[in-house]
Amino acid sequence: MAKYLLVSFKTCPWVQRAAIVLREKKIDFEFRHIEPDNRPDWFLAISPHKKVPVLRIDDSISLFESNAIAEYLDETIRPRLHPADPVQRAVNRAWTDYVPTFASGVTASGYAMNEEGYKKAVAEVPVAFDRLEKALDKQGSGPYFNGAAYSLVDAAYAPFLLRYAMLENIKPTGAIGKFPRLKAWSDALLARPSTHSFPRAEFEMLYREGLLKRKSYIAQFIEAPRAAAE
Repeated sequence: MAKYLLVSFKTCPWVQRAAIVLREKKIDFEFRHIEPDNRPDWFLAISPHKKVPVLRIDDSISLFESNAIAEYLDETIRPRLHPADPVQRAVNRAWTDYVPTFASGVTASGYAMNEEGYKKAVAEVPVAFDRLEKALDKQGSGPYFNGAAYSLVDAAYAPFLLRYAMLENIKPTGAIGKFPRLKAWSDALLARPSTHSFPRAEFEMLYREGLLKRKSYIAQFIEAPRAAAE
């Protein structure tokens, strides 16, 4: 059996995406966390883009970029998370291509450094949500993107819906409540054990620490010290 090592920053959503796919396929793997500000030489030697995630296989193969890792795992290890139908598979791949835009749209408020930037970021959230709401309506009833079957689309969006939920816990806007299909999807993904690499309260504390370190605008609304809500 192959040996898998996933190199990570603790709070990186793209690593989380790869970890979700590994867990959904019940693949045993080792996490190795490194510090973003102190990337060791051994890591720089195996990561062409100098970024995480890197999936190291049998100490000899290094795969990088979360989408490529997810596709490789789905091609080589069952159960398949892509739909069998080629049209549906193409639709799924198209929506995974939208993930970076969605991620930027729904989590930018966490990076805003002032009130003006924060308000601008919050105003963009419904745009991204509306696109997914319409896509989910076309895909049929939930709980997941393809209905009853969990897919790579679910694995791709879960990290960013989790981060949106954590930002809402700090300074609520209620935006997701206007999109019932998306809200139900988010709830289903956040309830799924594979989504979480850490206990949720522990991870939310790590995320908040990152906001405080970054000194972003929303950090001033973090109540300290307290454990994040489950």
